[in-house]
Amino acid sequence: MLGRMASREPQAPRLARLAGLIADETRAACLLALLDGRAWTAGELARHAGVAASTLSEHLGKLVAGGLLAEERQGRHRYVRLADATVAQLVEDLAARLAPDAAARPRGLRASSAGSAMARARTCYDHLAGRLGIAVTDALTGRGLLRQDTGFALTDAGLAWFDAAGIALDRGGRRPLARACLDWTERRPHLAGTAGAALCRHALDSGWCVRIGTERALRLTPRGETALHELLGIAPGTLR
Repeated sequence: MLGRMASREPQAPRLARLAGLIADETRAACLLALLDGRAWTAGELARHAGVAASTLSEHLGKLVAGGLLAEERQGRHRYVRLADATVAQLVEDLAARLAPDAAARPRGLRASSAGSAMARARTCYDHLAGRLGIAVTDALTGRGLLRQDTGFALTDAGLAWFDAAGIALDRGGRRPLARACLDWTERRPHLAGTAGAALCRHALDSGWCVRIGTERALRLTPRGETALHELLGIAPGTLR
């Protein structure tokens, strides 16, 4: 029998190892849960994934060693979060490639309601997603504040809009100011990058949105409806 020949592509083994880390249902469940941008304890993730704490600990060790998760400890508690925005982008992009009918049917009213809430408005790591994220992206584009025809980019008017709205942008970092992120429920790109993160943070800090439960779902508040109508012309009631 001929021996196995080494790949001529030096990156192939590393890519295979990365794919192998994600190609496990328990680890995939953890990565999807951590798209909410927060740190979770090992116990919380174990309950979410439906596995024993000892089993989950082994999976987390692999994800941390593989550079997909970052770990921190506070007393007896072990917290993990996605390593950075590039990991979040990878997970969301992979989820967006699932066929629309690939998701299992909700097994009850509660699951159906949770799914509807996630589709309506949620966080995608640190920016807005779902119908809310798409509505904001479309409004920014329609008003000439964001360009999508040559890749996502804020216009000069868009930069001025963020300043006028009191949403500070960090323009000195390595992260792109604006980036397209394919929305896995809407199948269209929403705004990510520094601008998307700043807008999401402002929406939460200002009470435009509130989190629902422990998932990534958000609820747009009356204050948020008013703000988005005044700032972007998004009609109140369209995202309820």
